[in-house]
Amino acid sequence: MREVAVPDIGDFKDVEVIEILVKPGDTVAAEQSLITVESDKASMEIPSPGAGVVKELKLKVGDKVSQGSAILVLEEAGPTAAPAPKAAPATAKPTPVPATPAATAPASAIPAPSAPPRAAVDAASAEPMTVKVPDIGDFKDIEVIEVLVKPGDTVAKEQSLITLESDKATMEIPSPAAGVVQELRVKTGDKVSQGAAILVLKATGAQALAGAPSAAGSTAAPALAPVAAAAVAAAPLPPIPREPREATQSKPHASPSVRKFARELGVDLSRVKGSGPKARILHADVQAFVKGALAAVPAAAPAAKGGALPFNLPAWPDVDFAKFGPVEVKPLTRLQKLSGPNLHRNWISIPHITQFDEADITDLEAFRKSNTAETEKQGFKLTMLAFLIKACVTALRQHPNFNSSLERSGENLVVKKYYNIGVAVDTPDGLVVPVVRDADRKGVFEVARELADISKLARDKRLKPGDMQGGTFSISSLGGIGGTAFTPIINAPEVAILGVSKSALRPVWDGKGFVPRLMLPLSLSYDHRVIDGAAAARFTAYLASVLGDIRRTLL
Repeated sequence: MREVAVPDIGDFKDVEVIEILVKPGDTVAAEQSLITVESDKASMEIPSPGAGVVKELKLKVGDKVSQGSAILVLEEAGPTAAPAPKAAPATAKPTPVPATPAATAPASAIPAPSAPPRAAVDAASAEPMTVKVPDIGDFKDIEVIEVLVKPGDTVAKEQSLITLESDKATMEIPSPAAGVVQELRVKTGDKVSQGAAILVLKATGAQALAGAPSAAGSTAAPALAPVAAAAVAAAPLPPIPREPREATQSKPHASPSVRKFARELGVDLSRVKGSGPKARILHADVQAFVKGALAAVPAAAPAAKGGALPFNLPAWPDVDFAKFGPVEVKPLTRLQKLSGPNLHRNWISIPHITQFDEADITDLEAFRKSNTAETEKQGFKLTMLAFLIKACVTALRQHPNFNSSLERSGENLVVKKYYNIGVAVDTPDGLVVPVVRDADRKGVFEVARELADISKLARDKRLKPGDMQGGTFSISSLGGIGGTAFTPIINAPEVAILGVSKSALRPVWDGKGFVPRLMLPLSLSYDHRVIDGAAAARFTAYLASVLGDIRRTLL
């Protein structure tokens, strides 16, 4: 058994543990990272001095550690275990660290270099200058993992320009002066060393060289390497001020291992919300982001591009149907090609639940029929759908969450104070959903007349894009065709849709006996992220009561 401790990290103490990368029972290899520690400006990982099995952890996230602090107990795997590292790799002797305050920086962090020396700038302040990589010790060919500015950007002095990364640490290169970026000389993935050109900067006035040390008096930046693996080979310069980096918000707060993990998965860390200390992005945050992205992927039709499907599902079957018998190949209509991917996206990204109920519309149907003669004289038909729209508006007022949309971030609900009801219309080319706007301000006759108009426009292919936008709730009615129930797909970004099937006479117990009543099947699909089952049941029950007594629409 061996107790692994924090190696020599210079004169600095109480460095925070922000991640523990192993747990008891894990088998680790020599040089495998065990914990991540962080100072104000950088982070580093402490590697294992040898191979073995973790028997016990001696610290937790949030603890403050210094040289000699116990990390864990390791059961080593035989005599090949390496000695504990000091301030240098196992292949090199530790390099002493100067102890003077002016020459020492936190060894637990990789201090960002100060402004490059005057030799790193090609021209005077009045002319464009080529900003170069300053002294970063003996290390060469370090990868550029982020370019934080672009041509045309105005940058402040000491604002970070690029981020470099070695195996275990990251650092940012600051601007030597305020100015405007004219040209980039590097891109993400390039390998750079001291003196490599970063960009061309048009400095603003005398600030170009303000604060830049002279060639004789400049101090070298620290080598880009983990403290546990290498000592600081030269006196470090002051760290990058926090203000410029926060102002640009261009660098996600994450450790090198998390950055590497994110790159392997193709994740843009700027889109990931960190849950660690100081909003630091952890491995678990990247994993959660990937899971969320997979759940919300706007997939196209399964066989559209080579049969590839999301979520690593088996490929869509490629079958030669003609070998089994005669076939006819009919291309999808343009409308089907457009609506299909949207329906697929909605079905995959929204957790659908469907609540089924019935409404007694015996009296409502009698009332509708008594008024059809009058509406036909006016040139339109009074349909049950017009009454359904008005009833839905009444129910939405009582249950406003059904008249809402979930923000893309998933953190807020936008509750709408207007009532635009989308109505699914069947056409020879496919389904369209025109919108009846401000349905709460219109009477049943006016709604019925508008329904007749938009249905005709839909069948004649004369609907405009604006006619199908701005809906807050949708209705899909199959009452004129048949069926007893179905599961309609929610029309994103709405959170619910009402499906209506064919009404039928059924015996209903009235307390004394069974009487024939005209019952209308209702199928309410809702977004379970916003609406729970109890709320959906209350909504359909209330809607059924309104349809049972249309006078409720006046309340």
